Amino acid sequence: MGTFKAIRIDKAEKGTTAALTQFDEAELMAGDVTVRVEWSTLNYKDGLAVTGKAPVVRRFPMIAGIDFAGTVEQSSHPQWKAGDQVICNGWGMGETHLGAYAEKARVSGDWLVRLPEGMSARDAMAIGTAGYTAMLAVLALEQHGLTPANGPVVVTGAAGGVGSVAIAVLSKLGYHVIASTGRQSEAGYLRDLGAAEVIDRGELTGPAKPLARERWAGGIDSVGSTTLANLLSMTKYRGAIAACGLAAGMDLPSSVAPFILRGVCLLGIDSVMCPIELRKTAWSRLAGDLDSRKLAEITQEIDLSQVIEAGARILAGQVRGRIVVKIV
Repeated sequence: MGTFKAIRIDKAEKGTTAALTQFDEAELMAGDVTVRVEWSTLNYKDGLAVTGKAPVVRRFPMIAGIDFAGTVEQSSHPQWKAGDQVICNGWGMGETHLGAYAEKARVSGDWLVRLPEGMSARDAMAIGTAGYTAMLAVLALEQHGLTPANGPVVVTGAAGGVGSVAIAVLSKLGYHVIASTGRQSEAGYLRDLGAAEVIDRGELTGPAKPLARERWAGGIDSVGSTTLANLLSMTKYRGAIAACGLAAGMDLPSSVAPFILRGVCLLGIDSVMCPIELRKTAWSRLAGDLDSRKLAEITQEIDLSQVIEAGARILAGQVRGRIVVKIV
């Protein structure tokens, strides 16, 4: 047993504190697989945790970070052996279970997904929970029956992590993608990802009508609140919106009109406790449906010492695309 670098969150007199420090391996929680973490990433929830802006962390001390990619060091789980390359997302890591911003992690082998063939650990975390969530949303829309022939799809929070990956995947699948953003300076970036149109988020932030002009057959929303309400009111007959975020709030000031008059569906996307088989499908699809060139364009790299500062920037809406965190 020894120590390793980790971002540790502790309870303070007012809120929490976060610092890069040494963590004792003896303090790792129960699990049948120990992983040498090589890469992690920065998601909106990670920003909330390391800055203490919301009560994400539910036990102390906590190691922050909700997903990792790395190599198995020890395993008593029948599916995994030393040397296997694995991905882990969610399952309460960084909230109730010691997380990913560390050189080591101990988790249940049932939580792990094998790194897809041809995908590097770095690329997996360039995708991260944000990209994996975007893929879950795409799968939900496909299960609903949506195809490019049905009409345009809209993506909100388009310059963020979920939005960037969603645009890249949907455009590669042949959809006409409408990107909604509050940063018009990113219009060129969004078009490079595959957006056919870029609209200002102001078009979706006013009070929602029960029904508005039909504009899209489906969409992926990471914003919530009034934005989601407007999306629903503008969705075409029998269309669907996949909701996976709450950057603007948890409320939904909508009405039943889109559901009972147009047959619109609201598809809830949960990445944290998602069943393992659906996770495997999502990661397999990401290996084939996400252009590696576009992934490289949306990704920037930092190390553990820069995570806390980057967490504040992602909450302020100052991060474009995806951030990978080099652990070792």
